[in-house]
Order: sequence, then C-alpha cells, then structure tokens
Amino acid sequence: MAGQSPPFWLPGRHAARRPHLLARGRIAAALRGWFAGAGFLEVETATLQVSPGNETHLHAFSTGLIGPDTERHEMYLRTSPEFACKKLLAAGETRIFDFARVFRNRERGALHHPEFTMLEWYRANETYEALMDDCAALMAEAARAAGTTQFSFRGRSIDPFAAPERLTVAEAFARDAGIDLLATIQDGEGDRAALARGARTAGVAIADDDSWGDIFSRILAERVEPHLGNGRATILYEYPLPQAALARAKAGSDKVAERFELYACGVELGNAFGELTDVAEQRARFTAAMDEKQRIHGERYPVDEDFLAALAEMPQASGIALGFDRLVMLATGAERIEQVIWTPVQDL
Repeated sequence: MAGQSPPFWLPGRHAARRPHLLARGRIAAALRGWFAGAGFLEVETATLQVSPGNETHLHAFSTGLIGPDTERHEMYLRTSPEFACKKLLAAGETRIFDFARVFRNRERGALHHPEFTMLEWYRANETYEALMDDCAALMAEAARAAGTTQFSFRGRSIDPFAAPERLTVAEAFARDAGIDLLATIQDGEGDRAALARGARTAGVAIADDDSWGDIFSRILAERVEPHLGNGRATILYEYPLPQAALARAKAGSDKVAERFELYACGVELGNAFGELTDVAEQRARFTAAMDEKQRIHGERYPVDEDFLAALAEMPQASGIALGFDRLVMLATGAERIEQVIWTPVQDL
C-alpha cells in the first residue's frame, strides 16, 4: 500500500539500523548491571491481564482466554506492568524492575509504536525523590554504554551526565504560559473556567467541550513541553491532583500530587509516582477515568479487583515507568522508534 515503510528485514535497511540495535543491547546490559548493583531484583510479569489499566486516553488490545471448559473470558494485553509489579510489592518484594513488552493501540509515530519496551522499577518504603536520582544515574549509564556524551533528537540535545533541572508544574506554567495553575484547583478539583481564561490569555485554542484536564494537556503540550529538556534533562514534578493518576497527594496539599515526568530533548522519557495506596480513592479515580473514557471514546475497561485487593496490602512505595526504546533513541541519535526495535510491527 502507498505510504508503507519498506520491510525491516531488507538487508540494506537492516544494516542501517544495526548500529542502533547493537547499542540497544549494550544499554540494556548496562542498566541491568546498575539495578543489580543497587539491590534490585529483575521480575517478569504477565502480559495477559484482566484489565489493561484505567487511564482515559490509553487504548488496549483485547483478546480472549478460553478455558478447558471452553468458556471465553475477555482479557487484554497490558499497557503497563504496573498492576502486576504492585502485586509483587504487596507480596513482599522491595526493589524490583521489569523490562516489559507492552501494547498500546492507536499509537504509531516517530516516538510511538504499538508494541514497545517499558522499563519499570519500584522502591518499597522509599520516596519518589529517590527515583529522581535513579533517572540521572540511568541516563549516564545509557550514555556510557552507547559511547556518547550527548543525547539528541530533532536538533535538540542534552548532556546526559549533567544533573537534571527540577521544576514544579506550577513553576513551569507560570514561566512558560503566564498561568497561575494552582489558583485553578480547589479541594483537589480543577476549575475549568479559570483554566480556560488562562489558556486564552496564553494564546492556546480550546474547544467548548474541553475539560479541565484537556485544557491542561493543551497548555502543557503547546507552551511548556517545548522548553523542557534543553541542554540538560528536566524533572517536572508536583503534578496537579486532577492529573494524579495512581499517585498520592503531596502531604498537606489539596492541589498537587507526588508525580513527576522526566524530559530530555523535549521527549517525555518517564512517568513516576509516590504510589497511592488508598483503595477507596483509587477506585474512585478509576471510575472517574472510565466515565471520561466512555464520554470521549465510547468504551471503558474493567477494574482489576485483584489489584485493588493487593493495593490494600501494599507498603508505601515509589515507582516509575520509563520508555526504554526512547532512551535508546536519544542515546544513539535515532530519528524514529523503528530504528531501535529489532522487529517492528508491520505497517498495514
């Protein structure tokens, strides 16, 4: 079909990709060595899940599990190993990591692929600030393994050995969009009208049916993200509570959560949480996210009740998901994610 990429297995195309792929292997080995030295245990979690996760804008691949009695049960390919990893924390593991193959539908582009590798790691009874230090260490490990002193993507670069900039989301919105973000949050809820006024003043177009979260995402993408991860990586932390996902609220705050994202060369590399362990609050967030998914996309995913049961037993912990393929791209200077995946999903 017109517009299809040539097959990855053509010898000439493979030869052009092979240096990136060899670097991928070296980087994976280096990161495994770092985790082992820091007392982490590598785990391998299941791909088939009862629920693929309950985030509004993530789309899963569905399948069916047929038992010996021929009864069919709806199952999903995971969009993240998060639920399984947290069950292992509830079981008693304390420091774990997983190079997990994950699957997301409706995603394909220079930085997105339907099947990719997500590196997740968790620290029981440790704060999410420890993960910030981990990110800095792992970027340096990746650079050494790739034999580079610079990460680059689309004309932007960082020094992977430099200490990342640390910037709150509120500081970034004030600096780059002139918006007082925290003034648009009351009792953990977003004031749509207030944020809409700020967006219009900042020159960000919004639609009449955009929610507070939609407007937040537009401002972040158009005004904030272009300024992140230039020269050195950026850790953008203290996300507003309406964007907390599976993160707990910052102690004493009804406005922000213990969540951060790692950016390098303008690319989002990682998403970290001080993990929420309040089962009732987590159920409420799942329900709200699926109601929004139903409104926008006309579908919803089930809640993994086994996960909520495990959450009640899970210790306080911090965890992060990092796009391993993206990390390899930046370390090798690749322009598209297919350049660092051994066998990319075929174009259709």
